[in-house]
Amino acid sequence: MESSEDDDDFPTHEWITPQSSINSIYQSHTEKGIRKVCSELLELKDAVENLSGNMQSKYLAFLRLSEEVIEMEQELMELQKHVSAQGILVQDLMSGVCRELEVWNKCNSEEPDSEEELSEINRLLHNDLEDPKITFLDTIDVLLAEHKVEEALLAIITEESKSPELHDLEGNPSADGSSYRLAFLKKKEMLVDQIVRIAEQPYICTAELRKAVSGLAKLGKSSLALKLMLNAYDSRLQKNIEAFLPSCSIYSETYTAILSQLVFSTISVATKESTLIVGDMSTYMNRIVQWAEDEIESFVHLVKENSPSPETAAALRSASVCTQASLSHCSILESQGLKFSKLIMVLLQPYIDEVLDMNFRRARRRIIDLTRNENVALMSSQLDSPLSVTTPSNIIFSSIGKKFMSIVEDILDKLTPMVVLHFGRTILNKLLQLFDKYVELLIKALPGPSEDDNLIEQRESEDYRAETDAEQLGLLGTAYTVALELLPMAVSKIITPQNENKEVGGGSSESISIVAVSSVEYKDWRRQLQHSLEKLRDHFCRQYVLTFIYSREGKARLDARMYLEGKGDDLFWDSDPLPSLPFQALFARLQQLASVAGDVLLGKEKIQKILLSRLTETVVMWLSEEQEFWDVFKDDSAQLQPLGLQQACLFSRAIVLYGFYELLILNIISLFQLILDMHFIVEIAVCGGYSSRNVHQLVSAVITRAIGAFSAKGIDPQSALPEDEWFVDAAKTAISKLMLGTSESEMSEPDEHMVVNSEISDSDESLSSPSIIDSVDSFASANMGETDSPVYFTDPEA
Repeated sequence: MESSEDDDDFPTHEWITPQSSINSIYQSHTEKGIRKVCSELLELKDAVENLSGNMQSKYLAFLRLSEEVIEMEQELMELQKHVSAQGILVQDLMSGVCRELEVWNKCNSEEPDSEEELSEINRLLHNDLEDPKITFLDTIDVLLAEHKVEEALLAIITEESKSPELHDLEGNPSADGSSYRLAFLKKKEMLVDQIVRIAEQPYICTAELRKAVSGLAKLGKSSLALKLMLNAYDSRLQKNIEAFLPSCSIYSETYTAILSQLVFSTISVATKESTLIVGDMSTYMNRIVQWAEDEIESFVHLVKENSPSPETAAALRSASVCTQASLSHCSILESQGLKFSKLIMVLLQPYIDEVLDMNFRRARRRIIDLTRNENVALMSSQLDSPLSVTTPSNIIFSSIGKKFMSIVEDILDKLTPMVVLHFGRTILNKLLQLFDKYVELLIKALPGPSEDDNLIEQRESEDYRAETDAEQLGLLGTAYTVALELLPMAVSKIITPQNENKEVGGGSSESISIVAVSSVEYKDWRRQLQHSLEKLRDHFCRQYVLTFIYSREGKARLDARMYLEGKGDDLFWDSDPLPSLPFQALFARLQQLASVAGDVLLGKEKIQKILLSRLTETVVMWLSEEQEFWDVFKDDSAQLQPLGLQQACLFSRAIVLYGFYELLILNIISLFQLILDMHFIVEIAVCGGYSSRNVHQLVSAVITRAIGAFSAKGIDPQSALPEDEWFVDAAKTAISKLMLGTSESEMSEPDEHMVVNSEISDSDESLSSPSIIDSVDSFASANMGETDSPVYFTDPEA
């Protein structure tokens, strides 16, 4: 009551809904919902009751039908008894008739014709009454009608075995025997048709199928039994394959093994079952082989249809697994007299060749992208690998080598032993092509001696370049490690075991041709790797030497006029003979390169010696092959210049010391200097421990050619030149002096040109190694016409 009074105290507002209105609204909605739910529940109850009533009525109908079936069986049994009783009655009637006929026959014995007729009638009646053949045929009809196949089969086989007239169709020509055989064959065909219908059922179990085809074989229908057997196994195989095909995309690398298992296991089981049923398979083996070949062709077609893209790693792995699994199954089938190894390889070879080719093409594209600047930026950390070097600037090229080996191993890991066994030569050839592409990539990373600045900037925007000596040596060291160690090691993991286990799982010699890689072929492959490596080495040495020899303007610093005209201080020595300044700078340059190689190629002394030896060979080879160098000696305008007083004084000590007065008379100091330079190159290689026979042969050829060039100018230097031992000693002394150094008073003039280590800079304008250009410019002043007082040699007769 108090609350109502309180409500009256508050004024009513339009925007406030009274509680009574709210209750009435929501109460109406709730009642509607409850009523609707109740209605639905009542409908569901009616539906359940109807369903229960239907089930009960159907169950009652089923019971009623069962009772009717039982009654029908009882009626059939009574009918059978009635038929039997009628049969007995007929037999009794016929017996009585026969007895009456016999009595009548005795009474009328005086009529011979009628007696014969009665005997014939009696015989026919007795045959119809007692002949078991009719009974047998009736029994077969009953058994076939009741689908008692096994009993009918046993009855027919038993009858055929004990009845002589059924063995040979031509053995008994009588009409009665012939008609019985025809009837027997007809029943037999009816039994065969019934067995065929059983065997052709789509969901027949293995035991029932075996009974059916075995029965056909017993009936002499071995060919038909084999056909039904193979058709049944083919149908099962197709169902299994159709059930598995949707999973191929999930098991993209191993689906071929499962398909192979399905196909070859079916062939094996079908062959075993056929042998058990048919027995002697010599007659039917061709049919089984033809059926199996058709199944294998369908299998290969399925493999190709469901294969991933040929250029993917999954396709390579699936093809390898397919080859491995298929050949393993083929080797098992050979114990059953089936040889399909050759067929499977003929069918799979085009597909595997395509997959291998596409995967190696993909690998080549990946290798081309290795030195792209955006990819190089990702290789910024030191790698823990055999390719790693100690110099930070070489981390990138070490990473490139590691990436190359990663690409190779990605392919090799996908291969199975059988693929290596049968496609080993192809794999090695493609690996060689892959390494050639890698070498081309490294060659492009080396700067060329004739590139202009615009071309350098354009290439730098695309590919990473090896500019310094350390980077170039690191690049070469990486290539050597890949070619001589890592790549052969990776290949030997799959080649060597296959050579040892070549006979395991490879099939018999009759079924397949083994093309495994022999030791001779493997050695030849490694030799070709070295040839590709030599291309990279020779390119490095060639560009290195050309950058050393030629100036930026393209002029040669090693010019024959240096020896003929004697420009500048290139040919001058004071107390002891020294090589010309270009060769002194070459010695310093090789020393510096050897020092860098010792740091970059730490632990790879053999590679260091090979590179330094090839560099010295390249210098001498350039001298021997540069036609412009030798054309100067043939040019009549380039004459020997007269020997000045200052030069005569400088040479006098050496001339008096060694007693070579004829040198002054014949004016062959230039030849003397050239020969000393050549011996100096040889001694550089000898002292460095990288001397080679090629260097000696090339130096001998250059000296012989130089002597011939001077002889062509009317000078005979043979009588005046000292022995080779003198030049060897002089070259060794020069090397000792250049390595240890002498006092400034003795070496002040050559120091300005020879000591190039302190003058090496890292100028951005360098094409290959900045130290090369700057050091060469320092000792080439005589060749560039920068000397203060040029001195000339001339021939006295000129």
